[in-house]
Formats: sequence, structure tokens, C-alpha cells
Amino acid sequence: MNLPTWITVSRLLGVPILLYLLYQPTEQSRWIALSIFLISAGTDWLDGYLARRLNQVTDLGKFLDPLVDKLLVLAPLLVLIELGQVPAWGVFLILGRELAIAGWRVNQPKISGANIWGKLKTVSQIGAIALLIAPLSNTWQLSAAIAFWLAVALTLISGAIYLLPAPTQDDAAKL
Repeated sequence: MNLPTWITVSRLLGVPILLYLLYQPTEQSRWIALSIFLISAGTDWLDGYLARRLNQVTDLGKFLDPLVDKLLVLAPLLVLIELGQVPAWGVFLILGRELAIAGWRVNQPKISGANIWGKLKTVSQIGAIALLIAPLSNTWQLSAAIAFWLAVALTLISGAIYLLPAPTQDDAAKL
């Protein structure tokens, strides 16, 4: 495994610590959890940057990166359901999309990287989760809820775009 792939795998190390901290009812635990979440999320950018910069893009990296992203996003969302901060059906929509796209990708002859919609989806999920984890005052609850539902919407839109057939040259010629 190359350096970018090791960075991807290292992102998983933050997940159990993050989950443990989310169950601690202190403000300090929440701030630490937020820091771990954002550092872990930041490595998503770093591993992709290094893979491209060092010319070390691999099929393993293209497979592991979105899988680790899903674990980093879904694990705290599941805890946030239990803590009553997000509705289960909203998280179910995210989970359903992620499973559908993962299944679809497995059946593709070539593993492709994320498109712009997939990246927007990931950024919106990270932003929403960060707002939900942070021990902010009650005035931020509406912003966190809006961010969560925006992330759900972008998740569904990006899933639909992945599943829609790509236009062919014949389709372009017809226009």
C-alpha cells in the first residue's frame, strides 16, 4: 500500500474514538469529538491530493476512499439518531443511497473516482455533522437542521446522477 492509501486507512482510527466521545455528556468531549471528526475528514482531501500529486492513484484507493468516507459519515449519524439530534428516516435516506451506489460501483467494469456531485455530497455531510456534533447554543439548532436536510438532498441528487445513464456520442449527434 502506498502513502495515500495508508492515510485513507488511518482515517478509520478516528471513528471509534469519535463514537466514544459522542456518548460523553460534556461540552469538552463534544469539542474533542468535533476536532477528531474534522481532522479525519480533512485526511480525505489529503489522501486524494497526494495520490494525484505523487501519481499514486490506485484502484484500491478508489475503492477504499469512498468506503472509509461512508463509515466516517454514517457512524456519527447513527449515534446522533440515538441522541435524538437527527431523525432516523433522514439517515436511512443517506444510508440507502450509499448502499445503492456502492452496489452499483461494484458492478462497473472500471472503478471511477467521485464526480463533483459526490464531492459536494461529502462536503455537505461533513458540514452538517460538524454542526450537529459541536456543542453550540440553541440558536444554532435551526442551522444544523437545515445543513442536515441539505446534505440529505445533495446525497439523493448525487445518487440519482450516478445512476442516470451517461449521454453517448450518438445522443449528442441527435441534438
